[in-house]
Amino acid sequence: MTEPQEETRMRAVVIEKFGEPENVLISADRPAPEPGHGEVRIKLILAPIHNHDLATIRGVYGYKPTLPAIPGTEAVGRIDALGSGVTGLEVGQRVSVSGIHDAWAEQFVANAGKVVPLPDSISDETAAQLLAMPLSALMLLEDLRVVPGDWIAINAANGAVGRLVNVLARQRGINVLNLVRGPASVAALQEFGFEPVFDTESERWLERAAAVTAGAPVVRAVDQVGGRSADDLLSLLGPKGELISFGALSGLPLTINPGALIFKQAIIKGFWGSMRAEQTSADELRLLIVELVGMAASGVLRLDFEAVYPLEAAAEAAAASETRGRSAKIALSAEPA
Repeated sequence: MTEPQEETRMRAVVIEKFGEPENVLISADRPAPEPGHGEVRIKLILAPIHNHDLATIRGVYGYKPTLPAIPGTEAVGRIDALGSGVTGLEVGQRVSVSGIHDAWAEQFVANAGKVVPLPDSISDETAAQLLAMPLSALMLLEDLRVVPGDWIAINAANGAVGRLVNVLARQRGINVLNLVRGPASVAALQEFGFEPVFDTESERWLERAAAVTAGAPVVRAVDQVGGRSADDLLSLLGPKGELISFGALSGLPLTINPGALIFKQAIIKGFWGSMRAEQTSADELRLLIVELVGMAASGVLRLDFEAVYPLEAAAEAAAASETRGRSAKIALSAEPA
């Protein structure tokens, strides 16, 4: 008679109810997952904390998991087990993956077709953030339909998407008008060489921002904040321009001046990276990912973390992630404190 195999356990971050991340995130032991057909199991190195992860934990995102659940949608790690039918990948290979679930754990599984093998020249910090936000930013730029010399504006520009838009736009000769809150955020962007940048809490900032393009229209504006910030962007937008709602960091609905909307004949629309990716062909996605990997390998695209926390400190890490004035994302690591 065959002896039953002992169950392998792992550490994981778990939510048993929706709510404020710092209140509902706990650490728990869970059975280590086994990869199914066409899947690989990955041992976590680093996983970023994204705004959409926090929205999911609160229960207000477009995807709502069945509870209890392990959060986390992007990570870098090493393959430690292959499911049946997997070819072209090896145990020990370092890979990035996004668009998954359960990544905030020592081990997680992913569809083999979603993982991206990485050259050694890409750091773990960049690799952990290489797909979700950069891919969204790249697809966003594609959808903006801008050409070299055009001006676009973006608020919350010191965040991951804002900085990525700056990097990618520069590659395409697009001018970016950056809006942030507070002098520390201005200084952070200026350190990267991302100009022009305006503090929306300073006097007459809107007037100065409107003048910086020397009469050229702002053809697209990307709002990540919501509330009255959207109306500020609408004020900067040129005739027949487009205002794209990318996020709602304020948690407030858009406040829009109907006069500016009407007389500028502006268009307002939303952008959701996950849905955009689902609607993109595999060949197009592959080309975009190859572009990102190439930029990261050459050093053009570099993404750091402000701090790294162990899985056991996920609640503290989530609180840090929402601290105003951060210059980079917060990450979780499988390494103990």
